[in-house]
Amino acid sequence: MQRFCEVSGLAQPDVFHMNEGHAGFLGIERIGQLITAGESFETALATVRASTLFTTHTPVPAGIDRFDMHLAQRYLQPLADGTSRLAAGAPVARVLELGGEDDPQRFNMAHLGLRLAQYANGVAKLHGAVSREMFKDLYPNFDVAEVPITSITNGVHVPTWTRGPIKSVINSMAGGRDVATADRWENADAVGSAELWRIRDELRRELVERARGLSLESWEERGAQEAELGWTKNILNPDALTIGFARRVSTYKRLTLMLQQPERLRRILLNEDRPVQFVIAGKAHPADMGGKQLLQQLVQFADDAGVRDRIVFIPDYNISLGKFLVAGSDIWLNNPIRPQEASGTSGMKAVMNGCLTMSISDGWWDEIADDELGWTIPTVSNADAHQRDAWEAQALYDILEHEIVPMFYDRDSQGIPQAWVDKVRRSMSQVGPKVAAERMVRDYVEQLYLPAGRTARIAADLDRSRRFADWQQRVIAGWNGVAVTEVHNEVGNPTAGDDARISAQVDLGSLLPEDVLVEGVAGRVGEFGELENPVRLPMVPLGEGRYEVAVRTNETGEFGYTVRVVPNHELLRSPAEMGLVRFPG
Repeated sequence: MQRFCEVSGLAQPDVFHMNEGHAGFLGIERIGQLITAGESFETALATVRASTLFTTHTPVPAGIDRFDMHLAQRYLQPLADGTSRLAAGAPVARVLELGGEDDPQRFNMAHLGLRLAQYANGVAKLHGAVSREMFKDLYPNFDVAEVPITSITNGVHVPTWTRGPIKSVINSMAGGRDVATADRWENADAVGSAELWRIRDELRRELVERARGLSLESWEERGAQEAELGWTKNILNPDALTIGFARRVSTYKRLTLMLQQPERLRRILLNEDRPVQFVIAGKAHPADMGGKQLLQQLVQFADDAGVRDRIVFIPDYNISLGKFLVAGSDIWLNNPIRPQEASGTSGMKAVMNGCLTMSISDGWWDEIADDELGWTIPTVSNADAHQRDAWEAQALYDILEHEIVPMFYDRDSQGIPQAWVDKVRRSMSQVGPKVAAERMVRDYVEQLYLPAGRTARIAADLDRSRRFADWQQRVIAGWNGVAVTEVHNEVGNPTAGDDARISAQVDLGSLLPEDVLVEGVAGRVGEFGELENPVRLPMVPLGEGRYEVAVRTNETGEFGYTVRVVPNHELLRSPAEMGLVRFPG
């Protein structure tokens, strides 16, 4: 968990940012401190939530830490007797509830993070949508679209991940502006084709030399003698189309998708006039046997097919090697099972260096994918896993063989692949600013840190937090008394372009008008009677439980509407947080 005390230079209360890796423990500590100081659990939780942001990552159940509930209880038990250095005073039973899920035997760290944070996000637009679907059960009675998980697309630090020769290209494309403030790199043509191609050649050659040296070291560490390793000096061709694949090797990332048609792949690799080569690096989690098997299959194929000089696997993947790979590759391959990739920052790093993208429409590429900027492998749906992989691999081969390879090797009289260089230029100048860490930080500040700072400021006044906690309990206790007794459209059957006027009679029981928000919900009626993409508009109180709102009907088709009541409070970012909603009937 990271703490941000001064966000964007503005004096703010502390804003806390956490993810699955250590979700919630600082939050639990803060809750314990408040309880020790005499606050109730509800007040402490409200105070912590108001200033906390949770970023969820891998959208795969296996990627979320889940522990046996008895194990969690064992390690949280010191909270109960006050001997824990973590959070003396925090009640164990309530903490365990925060990490609970449908399986009562499991403690879910992502659930803990979401219940401790009032602000939550995924790390790409598609990942945000997947996360809303994945965690919808935590927000009962609300549509998936209203699950309070937004998205901030990841970014990468340009100075760290760009090799020296390409830095001047980026500076020229940005017009000399600091990339930390340049929203666009408008001078795409600032560097000539010959110079850009020379730099790309230089970076590829650096990667080849690095790969040769590391391969030699790897074989020597495995016990091979120097006399039998002369072949490692000639692996890879510094002038050949080079495809990079380097990342954590998980089964969903499908390292071996390229092996679906081994003979076709071998033919592509060994083409005498237009050779192709892969440089691959990565590590599997120690407990991920499937990932380890993928690595074994790849190495075995390279040996058996006689292409170990064209498919080179470099072990002990680290940041230093990663910098050479993202800079020296011509194509960055990304072929996960959609939509299981959260973001995929390795491809962002490659783009910064003038490497082009070939990817499934997943992670960050899903929101940027453009045929002018890279290549998108079509996604297969409504097929079993075997058929899906076969068809997507077929598409990968077709794109590589019929589009990428010809463009790379089609040279002018000066030996420059002009169409390729133009694509590199467009990719760098258009995608680069969108995937820069500076853009990401601005988005976090504007969309999450500043709003969290405002609610943290309110909650820092513990009297207000106490009142909010009491309000929540009062609303929960009184919710059964809320009813929408009448709903009418005062206009009749409006046509597209007309205003409907929705009115409702609402009984709030023991609650006050300021405790709730009454909304008109309207939209076109779908095939199964549901409202498609409904709009929600706050209704105006007219007195004595009567509410009204005008709704513009902009779409053709049958007009549908209803009214709902949801909780409303300045410290409630979304009504879905409480899971309370009341419709007519």
